[in-house]
Amino acid sequence: MAGESATTPSSSAACPAVEAVGLTRRFGARVAVDGLDLTIPRNAAFGLLGANGAGKTTFLRLVTGLLLPSRGTVRVNGRCPVREARAVQRGLGFAMETGRLYPELRVAGFLRFAGSARGLSGKALADAIERVVDAFSLGSVTQRLVGHLSKGTQQRIALAQALLHDPPLVIVDEPTGSLDPLQRREVWSALAGLVGRRTLLICTHDLEEARALCARVAVLRAGQLVAEGATDAVLGGADTLSLFRPAPGAAPEPRA
Repeated sequence: MAGESATTPSSSAACPAVEAVGLTRRFGARVAVDGLDLTIPRNAAFGLLGANGAGKTTFLRLVTGLLLPSRGTVRVNGRCPVREARAVQRGLGFAMETGRLYPELRVAGFLRFAGSARGLSGKALADAIERVVDAFSLGSVTQRLVGHLSKGTQQRIALAQALLHDPPLVIVDEPTGSLDPLQRREVWSALAGLVGRRTLLICTHDLEEARALCARVAVLRAGQLVAEGATDAVLGGADTLSLFRPAPGAAPEPRA
């Protein structure tokens, strides 16, 4: 991140939610993200698409600061995830896969734990829990064990914990991959309620999900950007699946 400034942006509200310039990440000889230029505007519902191994997860790890770029830069709400990690984390929520929840905790206890990890306490924590419980219709399950609930309800809990500190950017990774059709619609409804009030970055390989939730999408293939724009324009072609197929002669892509 040579050349990055750690100073506070003069007007973070004017910055994109995420801005990658020449962003590259290598793992030995393998290039997982390759010279990526991508801008995600504020308050957009933005889909990040691609087949398994396309580089989506690596990109998310670069955005959150869990990985360092090999080359290029990424900024989140105008800040560098490496040099200004705490400031970036305060403005970011991540909806984890349901398997990363704590099944032995009751819902209220899990939300208290998650809010405390975000620095909330006392009345601020109680108010935040009340807000997300109402927003995601969890009032009837707050005293139940997380592990005893349906996967759809667990996914709403995952979304709720990501919103406790009221971040301007929420990243949701494969929100409905293991859900049945009814659970899937339940989670879509919860996500739709967030649209327009904050930036949603939804990482998915489900084209129907992207069409239902996202105003704009970007498609990655072998770590490179192959398409970006309004969802209808990108996914409305006669051969949409060609965006996801490996280029002719390309080696099989490992999971990234």
